[in-house]
Amino acid sequence: MRLARVTLNGTLGLAAKSDGKVTIAYGADLADLDHHIAAGTLADAGAKAAAGETVNEADLTFLPPLVRPSKIICLGLNYRDHALESGLGIPDFPVLFARFPSSLIGHGAPIILPKVSTQLDWEAEMVAVIGKGGKAISEADALSHVAGYSAFNDGSIRDYQLRTPQWTAGKNFDDTGAFGPWLVTPDELPAGAAGLKIECRVNGQVMQSSNTGELIFDVARTISLLSGFMTLEAGDVLVMGTPGGIGLARTPPLFMKAGDVCEVEIEQIGLLRNPIVAE
Repeated sequence: MRLARVTLNGTLGLAAKSDGKVTIAYGADLADLDHHIAAGTLADAGAKAAAGETVNEADLTFLPPLVRPSKIICLGLNYRDHALESGLGIPDFPVLFARFPSSLIGHGAPIILPKVSTQLDWEAEMVAVIGKGGKAISEADALSHVAGYSAFNDGSIRDYQLRTPQWTAGKNFDDTGAFGPWLVTPDELPAGAAGLKIECRVNGQVMQSSNTGELIFDVARTISLLSGFMTLEAGDVLVMGTPGGIGLARTPPLFMKAGDVCEVEIEQIGLLRNPIVAE
């Protein structure tokens, strides 16, 4: 099942995609994926969307799949090549930071290059959305707690990120966290969404290319470790880290500018495309 929060001609609805066919059923309540994940009604909502009217995907305006997760937990340095290019070593425990919902945008929406910086960097990432909460979840049981997977561009304002040891400022500028377009349920993917090609392109040029099987802490391990010290809740968003190839690590550093188009594509999950627009 592939689901997306969308608008069509200004009306909010829930879209479903299967075998290339896209359908939509309308209504704010139906499109509330946050609620359906928390309530355990995601399958029912998906069935209603799948029974809706057939539409052209290109006519849809995509919104972030979730808009009010209680937690957005991001992993840093979670691919070996990225950890090495950053000069920070291979972590023996997940490097964690938070994003907040106010930074989220959907597929097709502009990522905003703020007036205060020229250092807007790309980060292709996979998302795992918690579908069933819990504490002290075993690694063996962890994947049963996942509602779905999606794509993310962790747009980072590097000079603000590096002003302090904590990365919160540079990771939470408005309109820098691109998310979507589709929430893909686990039955559509390999276990833990492992072994999938992940790529970032800027203006068609490949900047990052790796595989989700290269994660240092995979989805199951991450869920188990996180739930060892906090309660995970249905709808929590785990942003699983980016591979090597970021702009900051290049010589000279390379950053996105207004007029660029950034794409994050994950095999079997989808293509997330966003233009860069100056504030």
